[in-house]
Amino acid sequence: MELELRHLRVLCAIADAGSVGRAAAELGYSQPAMSTQLRRIERYFGESIFERGPTGVRLTPYGFEVVAQARDVLARADAIGRRPAAGAAAERRSLRVAATNSPMLAGMVSGLRSRLPDVSLAVSSVYASSRIVELLEDGVVDAAIAADYPGRELEHSEAVAHRGIVTEPTFVALPSRHPLAQRTQVELADLADEAWFLTPDDGAGWPGVFYTACTAAGFTPSAVHEFLGDQQQLQGMIADGLGVAVVQPTMRPMPHVVVKPLAGTPLWCRYVLAWRRAAVAEDLADALFQSAAEAHRQLVAQSPHLRTWAARMWSVPGA
Repeated sequence: MELELRHLRVLCAIADAGSVGRAAAELGYSQPAMSTQLRRIERYFGESIFERGPTGVRLTPYGFEVVAQARDVLARADAIGRRPAAGAAAERRSLRVAATNSPMLAGMVSGLRSRLPDVSLAVSSVYASSRIVELLEDGVVDAAIAADYPGRELEHSEAVAHRGIVTEPTFVALPSRHPLAQRTQVELADLADEAWFLTPDDGAGWPGVFYTACTAAGFTPSAVHEFLGDQQQLQGMIADGLGVAVVQPTMRPMPHVVVKPLAGTPLWCRYVLAWRRAAVAEDLADALFQSAAEAHRQLVAQSPHLRTWAARMWSVPGA
């Protein structure tokens, strides 16, 4: 077998999905066909890329190296396909991008530079998603990563378009010495007496969705600290036992901090790519979306607590 780009895409899809069955569905293959393809690829490399388990698959140490290189090759191949033809006018496009508090931003910017090297980016941090919509409507920025919540979807005029990047659960960060730190998942009601670190009103539904979930769990938080700042400082305060916090599931815990899913998944957040229709062409919007989605897949690959939760929630028999 001669290794082709399609084989690399198969490996990346399985790594992202954590399951041969889910990857097959995403790529439009049957599960047996995908399994056969994977066996041929592993024979080519002469070593296992994935470890099989009852709930899916996970990368072997060798597999991590292969998939990392596969992602790089695919990004470079995609960039080659998008470069202007020889002799074409090398007109450099500029793009003003705003982003809320999302770890996808760095990966999205890096991915876009690979895909469209002729695009010049100016990035600004804007916390409130409602403010991001205003900036798009007023033509101050061209595209953005914003956030919304189930039942409270982002609202804007026809001048703006949006596309959901990912809807992810909200987890909780606890001190590693917390009595609940060894549990697989944590009941929100069991944290009723805790002090909470919460980010401020984002104009899109937060922290209202948090208080609604607390009410459904039978309590009202007695102590709330509003905090919007450095994640390292936040985790330092959590590690010192000063409180707990609801966090993005891809957050990397520092020593003495653990990140756990909430039982029943009472809180979800959706990240959205939004752009001005008049300023962002279809190819640019697609490149932004693909770059953001790939950045999130990379974050998931580096988040064992999120991958474990996903495997438990979405396991496919026989994967």
